[in-house]
Amino acid sequence: MIIIVDYGLGNLGSVLNMFKRIGVRACIESDPTVISNAEKIVLPGVGAFDAAMQRMNERHELRYVLEYCALKKKVPLLGVCLGMQLLTQGSAEGRLPGLGWIQGVAHRFPRQVGLKVPHMGWNVANPVTSSHLTKNVGLEPRYYFVHSYYVKVDDPSHCLMRSHYGGQEFDSAIGRDNIYGVQFHPEKSHRFGMQIFKNFAEL
Repeated sequence: MIIIVDYGLGNLGSVLNMFKRIGVRACIESDPTVISNAEKIVLPGVGAFDAAMQRMNERHELRYVLEYCALKKKVPLLGVCLGMQLLTQGSAEGRLPGLGWIQGVAHRFPRQVGLKVPHMGWNVANPVTSSHLTKNVGLEPRYYFVHSYYVKVDDPSHCLMRSHYGGQEFDSAIGRDNIYGVQFHPEKSHRFGMQIFKNFAEL
């Protein structure tokens, strides 16, 4: 069973519906005891970085269980949008440290004439590192993005997909061991998003 973590911030219903659409069993859950038995975990997120981390920090049992599952049990975990940024060390959007499971930080898109922030809409995410998460996504797969901050990981081997917006290159999918993140919204990305979720379910 894939568990979609409910910590008060996330596009939970759409994520659940996409898993149902591809025939994968999933549920939304906030109980740390139930989450501790997950076969796979999805960590969604929308909104501000500090607000999300504060919710995590206030719910000590939930954060402990997520760390135990991801780091000790090696349960496959996928962060989506803000959920991906939480996997890193922190964000220029806030002051609180992130989970720190993948080395890197989130930066704000630079102010440029003609460059709208947030980056919103469809964009290409090209695979750059071999990973089961990006298997069979095709050439120049397109995904739906909504974000004002972008991640750059420290280790290039942890970047799975890369995108461009204006003149800025950023990591649109990251991964280390059993921990993965995507900046885009697979649940809004039609067949390309379905493939990402299928690949994750097969891990």
